Amino acid sequence: MFNLTKALWATGLLASCNLGAQFSSVRAQQLEPPPLPLLSPMGLPMLQAQVMCPQLQRGVQQAVGAEAAVWSISVADSSGRLLADINGDRPRIPASNQKLLSTAIALDRLGPDHRLNTELWQLPDGSFRLLGSGDPSLGFLQLKRFAKLASGSGGSSNSGSGLVRLQLEEEPASRWWPQGWSLADRNYDYGAPITRLALTSNAVDMSVQNPPARMKRLLSQEIGRNGRTAMISSIPAGSTKPADSILLLSESSKSMHHLLSLANSESHNFTAEVLLREGTGSWNLPITQRRTLEWLQQQGLPIQGVAIQDGSGLDRGNRVTSRLLTALLLRMAQHPYAKNYLASMAVTGQKGTLASYFRGTELEGRFSGKTGTISGVKAVSGVLSTADGPVYVSMISNGSAAPVTVMGRVLKLGMGAGHCRQLGF
Repeated sequence: MFNLTKALWATGLLASCNLGAQFSSVRAQQLEPPPLPLLSPMGLPMLQAQVMCPQLQRGVQQAVGAEAAVWSISVADSSGRLLADINGDRPRIPASNQKLLSTAIALDRLGPDHRLNTELWQLPDGSFRLLGSGDPSLGFLQLKRFAKLASGSGGSSNSGSGLVRLQLEEEPASRWWPQGWSLADRNYDYGAPITRLALTSNAVDMSVQNPPARMKRLLSQEIGRNGRTAMISSIPAGSTKPADSILLLSESSKSMHHLLSLANSESHNFTAEVLLREGTGSWNLPITQRRTLEWLQQQGLPIQGVAIQDGSGLDRGNRVTSRLLTALLLRMAQHPYAKNYLASMAVTGQKGTLASYFRGTELEGRFSGKTGTISGVKAVSGVLSTADGPVYVSMISNGSAAPVTVMGRVLKLGMGAGHCRQLGF
C-alpha cells in the first residue's frame, strides 16, 4: 500500500496539528463511520502560519485595495509555504467552493472506480423492490428496463397477466432538502430535492417537487404498456430484504470521473449532494455533516470556524476559510488519486464554469479550479500552473463589487510567484 504519510514526513511536508481540545464535543457525539478504504486517511502538508513572500503579499493587498475586509485569499506553493494571505482564517460563505470538500471526500472514501447503482430485486413472495443511491444520470431508458423486467417480459419469473407489486426504497420527505435551502431555490433545477431514486436528477426545467410520485406514475405507465397493472408503494431506504431475494438488474451510473466533473466542472448541485452522502456513508444530513468535519480533521486541515450545512454550497449557513481550501488542494495534490481530482475541475477559458473566464489572456488553460456564485458571494479555488510549478490559490469574496477583476489580478500575480523562490523566501 502506498504510504503517503511516510512520504510526506520524508520530504518535511507533514506538520503536526493538535485540534483535539477544540473538537472534543465532535468526538463525544461521533457515530461509528463506515469502514475506510485502503488508502485513507494519509495526512496533509500543513500550511505554514507565516506569510513567506512579502512581495506577493503586497501585490495581493493592492489587488483587493479598499475591499480587503470582504475578501479571504490564500496562496501557497507545493511545499506548503503560505506565499500570501489576506483574512485566510476568517470563515466565509463559500458558495459552490463547498463542492471541493464533497468531491474530495467521495474520491478518497469511494475511489475512482466507484459507481452509483440502481437495483431491481425480486422478493420471495413475487413482489419487486427498486432501490438506488442517487444516480444523477438515471434516465428513461433505465426506467423502461426496470418496468419490462417487473412485468415479466424481460426475463423475470413474473410472467402472465395480473398485478405487479413494486416497492420503492426512498428517504423521507424531511430529508429531501437541506434545511438552509430557501423555498425559492427549491423550485429551480439547481435546488431539486436529493433522493435515492432521482429520474433526470429530479429536474425537468424546474425541480420535481415529489420525486417518488413521479417515479410511481412513470413506472405504472411503462408497466401498463407491457400489459400489466402496477401497485407501487414506498418504503424506508435501507429496509432489510427478505432472504432469498434475487437481484434482477443493476444499472450503474456513469464513471466517478463523470460524477466528479459534474460537481466540480459543471457545478451540479444534486451530484455534489449525493457524492457527500455516499462518501460519508450516510443520507442523514446531521450525521453527514459530522462525518465531514471528522474527515477534515483526520486530514490535519485547519477547520476552526468551519460549518458544514450541505454538500453543494447552496446553503448560506456553510462557512469555510481560504486557508482550509488551499490546504485541501495541497492535501489532494499528494493523494494517490490526485490526477482524478484535478481532472474534474473547470479550466480557465476552456472548460466548465471557467470556460468564459480570462479567455485569450495568459491565464487561459493555466488555472484548474472550482467556481462559486450565489447572491453577494463569489469564490474560486484551484491550482495555477506556472513555470516554477503549481501554485494553490483560494479566493472568497462576501460582498466585493468587482470580484472577477480582483481574481484575475491575483491569478496573474500568482503566475510570477517563482520570484519568491528566487529571492530565497
